[in-house]
Amino acid sequence: MSTATKPKHIGRNISRIRELRGMKQEALAIAIGMSQQTISNIEGSETVDDEKLNVIAEALGVSAEAIKSFSDEAVLNIMGNTLHDSSFINGNNYNCTFNPIDKIVELYERLVQAEKDKVEYLERLMKGK
Repeated sequence: MSTATKPKHIGRNISRIRELRGMKQEALAIAIGMSQQTISNIEGSETVDDEKLNVIAEALGVSAEAIKSFSDEAVLNIMGNTLHDSSFINGNNYNCTFNPIDKIVELYERLVQAEKDKVEYLERLMKGK
């Protein structure tokens, strides 16, 4: 039985960080000027050369070292230690970070203002003729 540690799968780490950032392969590919297929191949690779890794890291908004040392367990540990609010139940946060009624009123006021602007514009057009 060998006690040698298995090297980190850099491609898988890139994939997980990309997913956590809510980014699709195509978006990452566009951001770094590669094809989606190339990103797929990179994410399937156990190793990635440093130049590509630095470009990908910059596009993902993390350091190359963060990609190399990424760990799902660490992310889950951080989440578990940070989210103690009782409103976070079964992975759903039921607390709004804004008042929905305020948003409705704001939208309504913008719509009313847009209509007023249209009427004013049309009245100016009519006076011009």
